[in-house]
Amino acid sequence: MRFDDRVAVITGGGRGLGREYALLLASRGAKIVVNDPGGTLTGDGSDVGPAHDVAREIIAAGGQAVASTESVATPDGGKAIIDAAIANFGRIDILIHNAGIVRRGSLKELSYQDFESVLDVHLRGAFHVVRPAFPLMCAAGYGRIVLTSSIGGLYGNHGVANYAAAKAGLVGLTNVAALEGGDEGVTCNAIIPGAVTRMAEGLDTSAYPPMGSDLVAPAVGWLAHESCSVSGELFVAIAGRVARAFIAETPGVYQPSWSIEDVATNIDAIRDDTAPLVFAPVPDGHTEHIRFSFGMAAQ
Repeated sequence: MRFDDRVAVITGGGRGLGREYALLLASRGAKIVVNDPGGTLTGDGSDVGPAHDVAREIIAAGGQAVASTESVATPDGGKAIIDAAIANFGRIDILIHNAGIVRRGSLKELSYQDFESVLDVHLRGAFHVVRPAFPLMCAAGYGRIVLTSSIGGLYGNHGVANYAAAKAGLVGLTNVAALEGGDEGVTCNAIIPGAVTRMAEGLDTSAYPPMGSDLVAPAVGWLAHESCSVSGELFVAIAGRVARAFIAETPGVYQPSWSIEDVATNIDAIRDDTAPLVFAPVPDGHTEHIRFSFGMAAQ
């Protein structure tokens, strides 16, 4: 499964997961824009080295790549990243938004600046690159977008309200891009990766099974490939396990009117998840959810 003549933009491509994605797609023929401003784990500072190092590594192996050191954290930066693909390779086929930072703090103490900075890179950063790339892909009738969510976004975690909120927001952006790209040849899915990278700094990983970035990259590679047959879905890749994640509902309880006491009386039935319902975003989970709810009322 190759990527000959495809052009891929990979944010956060200078280290960790992004580097692995870049090397894998390049080894299979893709032309790569390696984007990474080279900041610290908290997003401070810059270093042009990582992006250029990966680009040089790809070129040394016989591939084609250019480095981009703009930041996804601003609209201008996002546009410049996509413009680099057009200027150097004439097109964009694949967008993998992997860039991320971490700023920890409990809800009691998390600063507004730390909240905003994390959203700027993860959530707003995704929009800053999707927004200029999406119309180009639609005009070309082809595109593969892979955004990066997290188990933190699905299930939460202590001390990372900013990260969790951003990663949950990316699920919504994934769904909308998938829906709006559906008739245009553009797919959008999200990867929920688990790997020991510098984001694991400070954690005791001594008891972890093998959790290299190489165990995540093949799933991302398939989502970025022309044969990808799904859109609007979430894929987990951690420690050799690849799975699909999704949002489900209980069937719930219908009554023509409710009181607070009615909710209390029926809460066990309301929460009963023995027969969960899954309304897939694509082709039309939004309408299916409403149709099911209205159907209960009609009965």
